[in-house]
Amino acid sequence: MTALIGGPFDEGRVREMLETQLAIGREAGVQYWPVFEASSGSLVGCCGLRPKEAGGLELGFHIRPEHWGKGFATEAARAAIAFAFDHLGAEELFAGHHPSNAVSARALRKLGFRYAHDELYPPTGLLHPSYVLAAREPSPATR
Repeated sequence: MTALIGGPFDEGRVREMLETQLAIGREAGVQYWPVFEASSGSLVGCCGLRPKEAGGLELGFHIRPEHWGKGFATEAARAAIAFAFDHLGAEELFAGHHPSNAVSARALRKLGFRYAHDELYPPTGLLHPSYVLAAREPSPATR
């Protein structure tokens, strides 16, 4: 369901988006990675990081409808968050969602993100709720 992110997309637009993601991966060392179901090997969707125009990193996930409600988004997002904080040294992550996507809002809150503001998302022309997650405090064992 790509309607919430400006779709549906034709084949040309999909190719353009894929090339953009590959370029981001080469240049920034982050991208949206594919997510597969371990038991079947089927493609569940994607999750990852991308540079934010104003600096910092943005977390995103897109899960195929037949896999909604199975915990794939939060599991994949936790891995991307750990990568951002533990390997890239990010201090804060940004994330947003379509205003009518209450499920993504719950997932972001479950991951520890806090609402920050509404931000215009040009592909939809709407103000999308936007969230931030600060880097984790060191655990007592590492202090």
